[in-house]
Amino acid sequence: MNIDSYVRDVPDFPKKGIVFKDITPLLKDKRALTYTSAALSDLLKGTSVDIVVGMESRGFIFGPMLAEKLGAGFVPVRKPGKLPSNTINESFSLEYGSDTLEIHIDAIKKGDKVLIHDDVIATGGTAKAACKLVERLGGEVVRLNFLIELEFLNGREQLQEYTIQSLLKY
Repeated sequence: MNIDSYVRDVPDFPKKGIVFKDITPLLKDKRALTYTSAALSDLLKGTSVDIVVGMESRGFIFGPMLAEKLGAGFVPVRKPGKLPSNTINESFSLEYGSDTLEIHIDAIKKGDKVLIHDDVIATGGTAKAACKLVERLGGEVVRLNFLIELEFLNGREQLQEYTIQSLLKY
């Protein structure tokens, strides 16, 4: 199945000059959604993890599905002020600004093997921040998994010490 045809380009979003990769057409099509979920899982064959970390907000879509298929728990990483208990945070740069992520301080135990999942890897800043949060809590990042990789933004350069997989590359 050509799931690339279900990814829509939205020019000038979230700001002028950015071409946003919109996955909502993929999500609303039951065949494309089922295929994508299976294909993302196939990327992880032989991977053993305790926790799947998904970043706000689109990492929450496939992250729990992957956790269920891997027999792991799911931990959300969110923007500041969204998590109800004690957190740690990490700031980072985006292709169009900066942001901060937070994780509950009790979300990862020392020695937990962690898969980090998000919908897109662009400059790598979001993924790098998530890795730092996991590692600060004593977890081991086993792999990073993405639906889409924007290769022209060179996000892998920030994440050379990790194994990275992505389903679609632009």
